[in-house]
Amino acid sequence: MDRFSGDLRFGLRQLRLNPTFTVVAVLSLALGIGANTAIFQLIDAIRLRTLPVEKPERLAYVDFAKGARRSGWWSTRSANFTSNLWDSVRQQQQAFSGIIAWSAQEFNLAQEGKARYAEGLFVSGEFFNVLKVPAIVGRVFSARDDQPGCGSPGAVIGYSFWQGEFGGNPAVTDRSVRLDGRLFPVIGVAAPGFFGVEIGHRFDVAVPICGDPLFWEPGKGRIPTPTAWWLSLMGRLKPGWTIERANAQLQAVSPSIMRETLPPSYRADTAKGYLANKLTVTSGATGVSQLRGRYEDPLWILLATTGLVLLIACANLANLLLARASVREREIAVRQAIGASRGRLITQLLSESMLLAVLGTALGAALAVLLSRGLIAFLTTPENRMFVGLEFDWRMLGFTAAMAIVACLLFGLAPALRATQVAPASVMRASGRGLTAGREKFSLRRALVVTQVAMSLVLLAGALLFVRSLQKLLAVDPGFRPEGIVAVSVDYRAAHFPKGRITEVRRQTLEKLRVRTGAISAGQVGMTPVSGSGWDQNAWAEGSAGPRIDALFNRAGPGYFRTMGTPFVAGRDFDQHDNLTAPKVAIVNEEFARTIFHGKNPVGRLFRREESANQPDSLFLVVGLVRNTKYYELREDFRPIAFVAQDQDDDPGPGGSFVLRTKAPLGEFYHAAEEAVAEIHPGLAVDFKVLTAQIKDSLMRDRLMAALAGAFGLLAGALAVLGLYGVIAYMVARRRNEIGVRMALGASRGRVIALVLREAVLLLVIGLTLGTALAAWAGQAAASLVYGMTPRDPLTLGGAVALLAIVALFASYGPAWRASRLQPMDALRDE
Repeated sequence: MDRFSGDLRFGLRQLRLNPTFTVVAVLSLALGIGANTAIFQLIDAIRLRTLPVEKPERLAYVDFAKGARRSGWWSTRSANFTSNLWDSVRQQQQAFSGIIAWSAQEFNLAQEGKARYAEGLFVSGEFFNVLKVPAIVGRVFSARDDQPGCGSPGAVIGYSFWQGEFGGNPAVTDRSVRLDGRLFPVIGVAAPGFFGVEIGHRFDVAVPICGDPLFWEPGKGRIPTPTAWWLSLMGRLKPGWTIERANAQLQAVSPSIMRETLPPSYRADTAKGYLANKLTVTSGATGVSQLRGRYEDPLWILLATTGLVLLIACANLANLLLARASVREREIAVRQAIGASRGRLITQLLSESMLLAVLGTALGAALAVLLSRGLIAFLTTPENRMFVGLEFDWRMLGFTAAMAIVACLLFGLAPALRATQVAPASVMRASGRGLTAGREKFSLRRALVVTQVAMSLVLLAGALLFVRSLQKLLAVDPGFRPEGIVAVSVDYRAAHFPKGRITEVRRQTLEKLRVRTGAISAGQVGMTPVSGSGWDQNAWAEGSAGPRIDALFNRAGPGYFRTMGTPFVAGRDFDQHDNLTAPKVAIVNEEFARTIFHGKNPVGRLFRREESANQPDSLFLVVGLVRNTKYYELREDFRPIAFVAQDQDDDPGPGGSFVLRTKAPLGEFYHAAEEAVAEIHPGLAVDFKVLTAQIKDSLMRDRLMAALAGAFGLLAGALAVLGLYGVIAYMVARRRNEIGVRMALGASRGRVIALVLREAVLLLVIGLTLGTALAAWAGQAAASLVYGMTPRDPLTLGGAVALLAIVALFASYGPAWRASRLQPMDALRDE
């Protein structure tokens, strides 16, 4: 132990004597280890960490098998089961001691004016009890709280919501919470640390499933609708049951469940597919999350990227330590000559490396906290609040420790071995010049630089690939002009307007919004584009015997296309005559005309839309043809879209959506819009979305990859260039005498510069060749993440090669220029 502490003191003295080297080494390691730790922390939170409940390994998630055939109404991200299926599954399952259902729902907390949303959950009565989550104040739900027809159910709130909205008031059970205009008495506060079962979301308020009808008009809602997909299921396995056994049991009863819950509105072909569906059971220990499907692959790619950055940093440090070992050759030789063993010297040199690794890891851990929190903030938007627990658990501790050990061995072991293998006698004969390292040692430095160049080219090519992919997405023409468009959504439920008045109220709202805000133009719409919402049904040309085409639909009113900047190719816009008493009309896009009408002018032609089994197919007259527009996202190909008249909706919902084109400042616009809506009814809630921001948020994953890959690629390139600079500078110092002799014999400065740059070019060519091959191979991992190009895009690879080569040659020119300014007599005097 005394020897070890002595080695550490010696290492600290060496680091203090070389502060520049110490700072460069610690910062390089901190950047590499910090980036790796931050990305792994997100992977741990999203994929590896279990739910904060008792015995999470006993939880199982129930879902449909891949390829399941269903149709209907999906109203939430938790949309796997209908209410009928939930009832049937809990009656026929035998694997779970308790089974629960939940559905995500945003609740508006505001009494009037601009909406303020809370993350809500509809949960079954035993939700908290099955998960074994107690209440810190009051109580949680029980089965008696979730009975059909519950008139005034209570609410269980989350710990953070309790702290934020109620100031942690212990008498909160005497208070109520307003959800979408209705008051729910608070019956309890869930234990701290419990955020729900969905990774990426933290629940604020939970209400029983039986309370869903309270948010709909009588007879409506999701419980009585056989095709309303809105619930997710999870169960706690009985003692002795395994995931495999539970899966087999639910697979066995799946035919019975499907027969019992077959929606009567399904047509024969849809019903046949539905009856063939199977249920599956998988582990629910880590919860469920849409983040996994969207961000898991990008995070693994980023972890590989940061791993390469760390390798490049370690190679750089190994080069620096090799250079320091050359300076200390005489010291090491003397110590060997007086009896120090090689193992003792290696241990002492590694202690210095270990100190660097510990310091770099400590600083890297602090950087990781900042970086991981910054990434969550980057991914969080007002419309998509993200919650990811970033606690430092045992996996994080093990990963960080492993990074420190690996880094220490990577950059410390090879220099220590090289420094102690030179024979003391050969060093003594070198007259103490300290610059006579053999070709083998210099070859190692060259190999490290080649490796750095190759790996940095892989990262730089990946960075350019993601950046160019984002540029191509931003340059996509969506078929409309989003600049200046604000979408306004109004919830009419608080006014209790009769259904027959909704259409007229919407018209009045649109006019008041247009006048009050001074909008350039305005129109009604069912769903704003690139919002993630959609509606598809089969369609075909009237009289056609061809196949039925899956087409997308939307509702629109007069002025919508002018407001959006979508030009007409033929026909007319909707007008006030397109109402319930007139024949149904539609405006279609070019892709609809191409697929349904085989490219002919569709104006004046008829098409049918497939309805449910208990309704006749709808017939529409095409009155207009517009340019293609994007529907779900910018990445998609143009799809057939039919816009039907908003005023011909015979079953309007209790809300309205409007788009307005404005040049007014957003603050003024919002205030004017709220005043306009208040004139309709003072208790109405209103929500705003800026279309450009909505499109920007839809590209969040692409922006994340472009930003992080770009940053890591530039960092890797800078480290590689620094390594090349160090090797060339070392080579110049090593050949100082030779260069002086050459210049004394008449070599020009240009010849000397060429001599030095020849070394740099050789290392670059080898590194870039290897890097190009690796980049072409590694690019396949990102094939699904890039848009508008192949992973082996020659322009991207060529750009990365050119950029790295130019910067590296420019950096190498510095030592070459200094070598050409060497005075021969100075060099010969050293000899």
